[in-house]
Amino acid sequence: MRYYRATMAATRRRATMAFSSANYGTFMLSPPPPLFSSSLSHYDSFHSNSKSLHFKTLDEALSSFNRRLDMHPPPSIVDFVKLLTFISKMKHHSTVLSLSHQMDSFGFRPNVYTLTILINSFCHLHRLGFAFSVLAKMLKLGFQPNDVTFNTLIKGLCIEGKIGDAHHLCDKMIEEGFQPDTVTHGTLINGLCKVGNTNAAIKLLRSMEQGNCQPNVVVYTSIIDSLFKDGQLTEAFNLFCEMLTKGISPDIFTYTSIIHALGDLGEWKKVTTLLKEMVNINIMPNVVCLSAVVDALCKEGMVAKAHNVVNMMIQRGVEPNVVTYNALMDGHCLRSEMYDAVKVFVTMVQKGCVPDVISYNILINGYCKIQRIDKAMHLFHEMCQQELIPNTVTYTTLIHGLCRMGRLQDAIVFFHEMVGRGQMPNSVTYRILLDYLCKNGHLADAMVLLKVIEDSNLDPDMQVYSIAIDGMCKADELEAT
Repeated sequence: MRYYRATMAATRRRATMAFSSANYGTFMLSPPPPLFSSSLSHYDSFHSNSKSLHFKTLDEALSSFNRRLDMHPPPSIVDFVKLLTFISKMKHHSTVLSLSHQMDSFGFRPNVYTLTILINSFCHLHRLGFAFSVLAKMLKLGFQPNDVTFNTLIKGLCIEGKIGDAHHLCDKMIEEGFQPDTVTHGTLINGLCKVGNTNAAIKLLRSMEQGNCQPNVVVYTSIIDSLFKDGQLTEAFNLFCEMLTKGISPDIFTYTSIIHALGDLGEWKKVTTLLKEMVNINIMPNVVCLSAVVDALCKEGMVAKAHNVVNMMIQRGVEPNVVTYNALMDGHCLRSEMYDAVKVFVTMVQKGCVPDVISYNILINGYCKIQRIDKAMHLFHEMCQQELIPNTVTYTTLIHGLCRMGRLQDAIVFFHEMVGRGQMPNSVTYRILLDYLCKNGHLADAMVLLKVIEDSNLDPDMQVYSIAIDGMCKADELEAT
């Protein structure tokens, strides 16, 4: 993999560990010496016994950081590790990078912990090349990467969908004497599920069971959720029962996944039973769990019941989030109740919940369905003013709305604007335009568009060709071509 090859080549001669390139390359790590193990234990002991750092805001954490920089004598690096960890957990990863640079400029020598935090931040910022550069720096300084370092890089690769590279790095980790733990396997399994390779995730689960590393609730939940999303309901419930049989208790995420699946099936009595069961075992349904219930109710047309769930959430101190409000708006839009949908939108804003692109897309789609393209276009301009970037769904919805109103030329102009702004059309966008070009007798333009579709990365499906053939037949041009 190019990240690893490039960063390792620069440090191969000077690093204390030798690398050779083949994907990630084969790297020779000597087993961690006793000194490393004892220093790790010392750090863990110090970290757990020292006073924890708690800040209400990022500014408080930054003030604490700056005070420590000016202290004489300088504080222990452990203090900075705790600060960087806290800021990282707040998801201010760019700030972590900046603070790390300041520490370097003040002469603080990094250690395996600060560098691992740095790797974590680069991974979350989708800058894998820099993450592996930090690994190279770690090796150059003579530090031994630990299991947390490897797990962080494996997670970073999985986030980017590079599951093959993540497996390769895991194999190298094993070759060099580091044993993958539950976190490692769980990360790989979650990555496989995210890319839809549930069967491979199950194979890895079975491999865990045969080894010394037993799966936990996180591992099972990842696969259960993926099976539900794949429509393999029986397999998902069987795996859930297997988990219970092994004495592994479900957590809030397991329940949320099952409740979402039961809601989609319309099994509301079972949903109610499951919610009561959660409360009885002191697992309080959170905003994600209850939003899943709201979404499922709305899709079933039971918007009034969905509102009751939201009111119950508020009474119990669970604040609805943008996902909750979006589900309510979508429920009203599905029933063409645009007045009520807008009321939900206004309530969301008044409650301090910031609408996202999906919020606007839902309302735009609702107005397009009732042929109020003026209202839809107004919302489009409003979201641009709010510095929200319209996506492919936004443009496709409006293009369809314009076509339905007989404004084909405006739709074509909007299509070109979409491409000009870097939003790539999908198969739905192309099908809509192709269909309306054919229906309006613009067969030559339709054939040009068909060629564009064929030359794109999208594979034209039978529906695309059916539209084109139907248009040619109606124009009596089938034999001529």
